[in-house]
Amino acid sequence: MRPAHVCLAVLVAAVWGVNFVVIEVGLDHFPPLLFSALRFLVAALPAVFFVGRPKVAWKWIVGVGLVLGVAKFGLLFIGMDAGMPAGLSSLVLQVQAVFTGFFAFLALGERPGRVRVTGMVIALGGIAVAAVDEGETGPLTAFALLMGAAACWGVSNVLTRKAFPPDSLNFMVWVSTVPVLPLLALSLLFEGPSRDLAALRSLDWQGAGIIVYVAWVTTVFGFGAWGYLLRRHPASTVAPFSLLVPVFGMSSAALVLGESVSGLRWCAAALLVGGVALASFSGAGKGSVRRSGSPVVTGVHGRGPAVPQAAPHPRTSASRTPSTATPPSSPR
Repeated sequence: MRPAHVCLAVLVAAVWGVNFVVIEVGLDHFPPLLFSALRFLVAALPAVFFVGRPKVAWKWIVGVGLVLGVAKFGLLFIGMDAGMPAGLSSLVLQVQAVFTGFFAFLALGERPGRVRVTGMVIALGGIAVAAVDEGETGPLTAFALLMGAAACWGVSNVLTRKAFPPDSLNFMVWVSTVPVLPLLALSLLFEGPSRDLAALRSLDWQGAGIIVYVAWVTTVFGFGAWGYLLRRHPASTVAPFSLLVPVFGMSSAALVLGESVSGLRWCAAALLVGGVALASFSGAGKGSVRRSGSPVVTGVHGRGPAVPQAAPHPRTSASRTPSTATPPSSPR
């Protein structure tokens, strides 16, 4: 890869990693389901008017939109709202690679080799260590929600592979149109119209910047740049940069939010990232580019904007402050 492309790949990983911190801060401004709905609304508009018509069947756009947008991001935002730390969230979501392999075996008949199975087992060992660490410091319910989000991400990866979109940015923008109304309906039902209205009425520049970051920077720029790299390099060359996401996620959470990283968490990170690397790249160079020479984008995602330097005030792990709370003003 050219140095400029290497820098771009690292930048995308940084954007996606820091995005977990941005979401953490954003959850002090918005209820989780409303926050997710706004993220997809801003990601879809006005981009949907510039990317052209959908290039895959609507069944794939709707399917991925519901599984990725509603289920995966709904569980992710609710889990983080329930007390899952931003840094650990960026790490745990990487287990989606294991779920993707499992669901690909069930739905597509893809049989993983011994090396890949070994990598999956190592990654699951990392998840077990992370669960022990979270059980000592935070609610396991929030951890379970993140595991559910990772599983939904695995399902959406398989659906995306079935759809095989020729333009990843076009596909992601159209997928972003699907979750908006379901998430808004769920927010009104479970979070309540009064809480949603209070959050919107108290919207300030920081809240608006957070929405712009998670929508335009992590989604439009992130997936656009990633697709650009995948069109010019083999997936086996580009995909390893996604393993930098939890590195940036955990380090930015420690620097901006003051999250501590225990020895168990470092052990979990080493096992999970190493296992995912082994599982993902044991077949590097085989099948990384499919029909028409277009690569499949899986195993990465993000969220993320210029991260506000202000961090939320301390809160309990079981619940957050209401969306009407005063915006945070000092680093944690």
